Amino acid sequence: MHKIRILLAEDDENLGSLLKEYLLVKGYETCLYADGNKAYKGFIQEHFDLCLLDVMMPVKDGFTLAKEIRLINSDIPIIFLTAKSMKDDVLEGFSLGADDYITKPFSMEELLFRIEAILRRTIPGTNDQQPDQYEIGDYLFDSQKQQLIKGKEIQKLTTKESELLKLLCSNKNKVLERNFALRTIWIDDNYFNARSMDVYITKLRKYLKNDPSIQIINIHGKGYKLIC
Repeated sequence: MHKIRILLAEDDENLGSLLKEYLLVKGYETCLYADGNKAYKGFIQEHFDLCLLDVMMPVKDGFTLAKEIRLINSDIPIIFLTAKSMKDDVLEGFSLGADDYITKPFSMEELLFRIEAILRRTIPGTNDQQPDQYEIGDYLFDSQKQQLIKGKEIQKLTTKESELLKLLCSNKNKVLERNFALRTIWIDDNYFNARSMDVYITKLRKYLKNDPSIQIINIHGKGYKLIC
């Protein structure tokens, strides 16, 4: 099966870069365009399996871009990203054949789930880009059920604990950047969310303490690393 390719049109440089990096980590080839006109030219020149379109963009807005894309390919899935939540905008998006519509701010995990759900419907045989289960030393982590299992012992995880552990597993033996984790799970990397994440890291260490081969270490000035 070919690698899924995503067209991302987003004029916010920080958000666009973050989204692209996150999707690349999740196994999706992603091309980022800063305005609707550049995105349209990219769509003509290359093959894509799904489009993520910001509604409010310079040069050409997301709705106009979607109309032009639909003239070329009436079937490609389109998800609109927008700071607006007005009912009329939602209705206009779906009238253009949008497959989904997500309002900023949103969590990266929520966006990923929506992308995967659409791809399962539109591309037969498409599996999730990330596994549901991870082996961590003597533990089995089931991210779908939010359970950490060791023998007959089952530790139920909260959603935040599960999301954080999944990010650590996806970057096992590599540095998970602190700001990336914060923006992915908590949306905002402010001081209070950073302190909250420290608490969750402490909890995860406690859950995994019965296997001494597992460590979640602090990388000063960068983030965390899961070693196992």
